[in-house]
Amino acid sequence: MNVKSELEGLAEPEYQKFSASLLLGVENILGVRIPKLRVIAKRIAKENWKEFLEDAKDDSFEEILLQGLVIGYAKANPTEIITALDAFLPKIDNWSVCDSTAMTLKAAKDHPAYFGYAQSCIAEGTEFSVRFGLVLLMSHFVSDEYIESVLETIENAKLPGYYAKMAAAWAVSVCYVKYPERTEEWLSSAKLDDWTFNKSIQKIKESLRVSEEDKKRLEGMKRKDD
Repeated sequence: MNVKSELEGLAEPEYQKFSASLLLGVENILGVRIPKLRVIAKRIAKENWKEFLEDAKDDSFEEILLQGLVIGYAKANPTEIITALDAFLPKIDNWSVCDSTAMTLKAAKDHPAYFGYAQSCIAEGTEFSVRFGLVLLMSHFVSDEYIESVLETIENAKLPGYYAKMAAAWAVSVCYVKYPERTEEWLSSAKLDDWTFNKSIQKIKESLRVSEEDKKRLEGMKRKDD
């Protein structure tokens, strides 16, 4: 399986420039569009995905992202997937790989083990482990069963760095869109730092699913800068 050659054949120079502009500091971007990566990932996930992960190289952004997508698409029990994630997560150093992997793992919503795993990632306390855990929660667990636990987890999370804080704000906005009354009540006393709290309000206001009346009221909740 010569994945590197396949990726190089799909690379687009102009898309490489575009991706590089969005992923500042990320090196070795080939310029392969994510839908094309997903096609390859789904194929590998149906084949011997464990063998692929054992032999996979980390020579480019796309090769690393492909590993995350393969894990997300693989059909296996939670223990096997979580073992693969444990080996993969230290490779995450940007929001794109982080979010794409977490959001692809759609089987998570059917297995409580992934809720616990998200919490363990957040407890690990690094910028992208926290972001991964938060994106996993907001993508698959903002539901009647889990909303209270999700809000509690967001409030208690240590948020080291910009990308962790942004994920928390994003997660709050998702909670608000699905559970506006409960989330607004929670916001009234949430122990978030001021930056994350105000960014949460901003993210909610950016949603087209929130009324102008609600946006105006939420604007009034923003905390003053020191």
